[in-house]
Amino acid sequence: IEQYSSRQLTRYRRETVGFVFQFYNLVQNLTALENVELASQICKDPRPAKDTLIGVGLGERLTNFPAQLSGGEQQRVAIARALANAPKLLLADEPTGNLDPKTSDVVFAELLNIVKETGLSALIATHNMELASAMDRKVRLEDGRLVNTGISGLISGENFY
Repeated sequence: IEQYSSRQLTRYRRETVGFVFQFYNLVQNLTALENVELASQICKDPRPAKDTLIGVGLGERLTNFPAQLSGGEQQRVAIARALANAPKLLLADEPTGNLDPKTSDVVFAELLNIVKETGLSALIATHNMELASAMDRKVRLEDGRLVNTGISGLISGENFY
């Protein structure tokens, strides 16, 4: 990857990696379906946006705008958007950090189900140790350094925090 040009890196990210951010970053004047379709437009072989939203439990909210959705629903739209390109790797930065504890548990459980059902590898950053305990493997960062790890790389179908 070090030898990739800027264009090659962009293509790699589009085709291989899905990103879920702590803040949803949804386009406010687009519906849930349109937000996922927007991401699908830049992918080579995207998942059907409607099916992806149904997969995260939002089949009844396809035509709702972000302002009409709860925080948990907005984050599920963001997860669906990250899955639009059928990535091999999902990177999630505090995907439930802005949610109340109950909603956080629901969204995190759905995210883990998706990872397990699809065989997707996921790297999930979280400060919530209770959520981290649900992960197959854990890597701990302390002062910017890896501690308590024997893992040398990502293993397909397994998730990390």
